[in-house]
Amino acid sequence: MEQGKKGWGARLAVWRGKLAAVARRSGRELFTTVLPALLIALLVNVFVAEAVAIEDGPSMQPNLFRGDRMLTEKISYHLHAPRRGDVVVVDRPGDERTLVKRVIAVAGETIEVRGGHAFVNGEPVDEPWVREFGGPGYGPESVPEDHVFILGDNRAVSHDSRAIGPVQVDSVRGHVVLVYWPPDQMKLLP
Repeated sequence: MEQGKKGWGARLAVWRGKLAAVARRSGRELFTTVLPALLIALLVNVFVAEAVAIEDGPSMQPNLFRGDRMLTEKISYHLHAPRRGDVVVVDRPGDERTLVKRVIAVAGETIEVRGGHAFVNGEPVDEPWVREFGGPGYGPESVPEDHVFILGDNRAVSHDSRAIGPVQVDSVRGHVVLVYWPPDQMKLLP
């Protein structure tokens, strides 16, 4: 009987040693693989690219629809300001939801919207992406420094700069470059 107890104790000590070795390897693996991978993913999401979904209504139809999932890139806006025609994701002041709209005018330009048609510095903007014009008018007003003027592609139902005014460039989270969901609607955006 005494011999059996000693045998179990030795076996238990061996298993404890094996578990300790596994724990050391797992801890090392956590610090050398998992944490750097999480850090890289976080840095990519903050500074390089981000997946975003259209949260609200039909303001970008027929080009983007509620529930579409898109990839935004963030690097180019560290090199230059948003440009006319870019589809951008904008943080709404005081709201948890984001806006997805198109840049129509940039700082220093005079914007006017009549019957849903945009005019920059008195000249009509070529907007092949718009199918439904309409909605409220705006301006003429000068876009302030470090701001952009954004409109939805479906002008009649869009909540955009006509209602909230020009938005700060700092609130632009990224430039939409790809719609990847639903798969049958996958497309690159200019």
